Amino acid sequence: MKFEAVTIKDIAKALGLSTSTVSRALRDSYEISPETKKLVLEYAQNINYRPNPIALSLKEKRSRSIGIIVCEIANSFFSQIINGIESIAYDKGYNVIIAQSHESYEREVINVQYLASRSIDGLLVSVSSETKDLEHLKNLHERGLPIVFFDRIVDEMTTHKVIVDNFKGAYDATEHLIKSGYKYIANLAGSEYLSITKERLNGYSQALADHGRAFDPHYIQHCLHGGMVYEEVEKALDDLFKLEHKPDAILGCADKLTTNCLRYFKKKNIKVPDDIALVGFSNLDLTDLLSPSLTVVRQPAFEMGQLSTELLIQQIESKRPVKDFERRILPPQLFTRESTGL
Repeated sequence: MKFEAVTIKDIAKALGLSTSTVSRALRDSYEISPETKKLVLEYAQNINYRPNPIALSLKEKRSRSIGIIVCEIANSFFSQIINGIESIAYDKGYNVIIAQSHESYEREVINVQYLASRSIDGLLVSVSSETKDLEHLKNLHERGLPIVFFDRIVDEMTTHKVIVDNFKGAYDATEHLIKSGYKYIANLAGSEYLSITKERLNGYSQALADHGRAFDPHYIQHCLHGGMVYEEVEKALDDLFKLEHKPDAILGCADKLTTNCLRYFKKKNIKVPDDIALVGFSNLDLTDLLSPSLTVVRQPAFEMGQLSTELLIQQIESKRPVKDFERRILPPQLFTRESTGL
């Protein structure tokens, strides 16, 4: 049996009223008496009536929907961002449609095309680790679709951008390792294409320079898929441990990179922090419960989602074309724990 939603016509027929009277009553029009409004609203509530979003979108020329593209919902950082997005979107009367790129450029393009075909009002994007060509996003932006980038942003497009101070996060983590006495600090980084990778590497190298440490590119390993492919992490760590001076500390520059470091260490029977120290960019809630507890750079993910959505909705609802765009930078926090010898 095919599901059919209740319509205004159904309410009008049941109450013996015209469809225009029911419609005005539901809109709380002054033209309708309080008694009739009460009758219509109570009946609509009893039968769980909801306005047809397609009909509303045609009338308002808006779908009241926002598209979101992230690499992976299961990633604690992005799940917290999505919670922040939804907390604002639903309060403002918008639905969200979430798509995952799984760090694939091809999937990202398909997702963008699909969301655009659903007539979304705006798009929130954190680009995939493979994304170099931005034509799929530029085309929509040039046609007037509001787009806000968060976390993984692109410089080639002028629009709102919300990020964490990745430079500071990596700088503080590296400085902590230096002050804790570690000499050979490796950086397990994500894709070279990503803005967050460049910013975190800059923070790492600046901390080394400020403390009189030589920068050695051999201590940097990139994982294209940001830790989602364990074999990439395994090869990167194998290469680091083949160096003449093996690293005595590692900075993992993403959630999955950090957790896969721990998996590798367990497999190789490498003890943390006795054999090697570990700091990670991680928003996992259980890092303090691990044994040893994990030193992490934590990002304000929920706030990033909220702020990105507020900027997007402001752009969507603006009566005039938005020409002044903001770049918001949120502060990270370093939590020092047992994995760095404390």
